[in-house]
Amino acid sequence: MSVLVTGDGFPLAVQVSGQVDGPVLLLLSGQANSHVWWTGLREAFEDRFRVITFDYRGTGSSRGPVGEWSTAGFADDAAAVLTGAGGGPAAVYGTSMGGRVAQFLAARHPDLVSRLVLACTSPGGPHAQERSSEVRHRLADPVLSARLRALRELFYTDGWTGRSHLFGDPAMSAAESRAHLRASNRHGAWDLLPQITAPTLVLHGSDDHMVPTANAALLAGRIPHAELHLHEGRHGFFDEFASGVAPLIKDFLR
Repeated sequence: MSVLVTGDGFPLAVQVSGQVDGPVLLLLSGQANSHVWWTGLREAFEDRFRVITFDYRGTGSSRGPVGEWSTAGFADDAAAVLTGAGGGPAAVYGTSMGGRVAQFLAARHPDLVSRLVLACTSPGGPHAQERSSEVRHRLADPVLSARLRALRELFYTDGWTGRSHLFGDPAMSAAESRAHLRASNRHGAWDLLPQITAPTLVLHGSDDHMVPTANAALLAGRIPHAELHLHEGRHGFFDEFASGVAPLIKDFLR
């Protein structure tokens, strides 16, 4: 792990693995999660890529004052990480809120993004398909065990028996978690999506109720020449069905 200090003085923890001289692949995790999100997943790309992750502000080892964070601000952090790693262009793969961050990164920093993969994510704003009130109610349950049960059912199918690293960074403070929730909820990139020039693959689980599947078609229709692929599964389809999803992504990035 290394530490990159942003222009406003915030220390970001950066992790690098894989091929020292390989093409760069930046992985962007979901809301309220550190690089641990990619445990057991980044390894599939390390045979070809120099794989880079970083801990968002308020997660992992990236700790400092809590501010009015945003997906656009996290995208600027991602740009700083790529610039610090030698600049672009790099392949970028963002999941869930990480896909929202990746939208701003690709639109505002096109020179840093060669290819873009957006998984289980949304354009945000009034055009997005929002989760139902029932799902929101379950995720806001005051009982931790109930919230975890809801996450388990929203991320994975009934046949999944593995261990998940996708349910949030337990070390986050309540203020940090709220700041992440606000950042994700306030995301709105609809007007910027047509400016994305990188070849783009939009992936989504066919039974996703966390970020409804309909958002995939909205993104693919808004980003020029984007490809759309629906895969069986729910919000965590890229984890549960990694053995099939990772080769698909690697083929696109090739």
